[in-house]
Amino acid sequence: MTDYLLLPLAALPFPNIDPVLIRLGPLAIHWYGVAYVVGILFGWWYAKRLVSNERLWPNGERPMRPEDIDDFLLWAALGIVLGGRVGYVLFYDLPRYLANPLDIFAVWQGGMSFHGGFVGTTLAMILFARSRKIRVWTLFDVIAAGVPVALGLVRCTNFINSELWGRPTDVPWAVEFPNGGPFLRHPSQLYEALLEGLVLFLLLRILTHRFGKLASPGFVSGAFMAGYGCARIFVEFFREPDAQLGYLFGGWLTMGMILSLPMVLVGIWAMATARRVGRPQPA
Repeated sequence: MTDYLLLPLAALPFPNIDPVLIRLGPLAIHWYGVAYVVGILFGWWYAKRLVSNERLWPNGERPMRPEDIDDFLLWAALGIVLGGRVGYVLFYDLPRYLANPLDIFAVWQGGMSFHGGFVGTTLAMILFARSRKIRVWTLFDVIAAGVPVALGLVRCTNFINSELWGRPTDVPWAVEFPNGGPFLRHPSQLYEALLEGLVLFLLLRILTHRFGKLASPGFVSGAFMAGYGCARIFVEFFREPDAQLGYLFGGWLTMGMILSLPMVLVGIWAMATARRVGRPQPA
């Protein structure tokens, strides 16, 4: 490791943004929570836009009503929050929560797992789709298309919170995080915001609007799963593993890699088996 990794000044200064957006007496509104709310609301708005655009659907026949998306909003929020929290407890820090069970409910202290939130939201979509007689894979596609925006926003707040930072490095854009030790580190949160957020959203947008893939149930959600999994595995090579877990199996594997690999495989399978149910009108 080069000596200047130990210098007190980073190549790029940490912005030192207060993680709390607004304080109202004892109530503190954090950027992290705002990112979740804005991400969920964007996903709701974007899904309604997709459902309402008849040109994206075979023969202009929409598979569900915009009102169905309104009703699903609460289901999605519960799936994200409950699944994300339970996933973090089970996958990342189970011994701590077994020793202090009440900490499970202290969500304001942080600790959310994307993979847990993904499972929770998937279960919510399956139950909701069956209750409304909507094709499950089609609901998957509609919701997945807007999820990258939420991911990108949350990763930006991870950066603001100075958490989930990267491994020591000497790249010119390295950052000295206030709680990251005496090292310059990869701003891996911003790598994830770019790849899992902006790039993945644009990719799915091209699939839905340029190639009409909403007409092939499962293709868009498969692309989301495979795209997210590949992006997460790639960034894990630059991200510091969770301190309580470290590298697994005595090597270079991290929990993020292990949990993302099934997403890649299922995503590839979903895209390979997706079949067009009709021909959409030109968008």
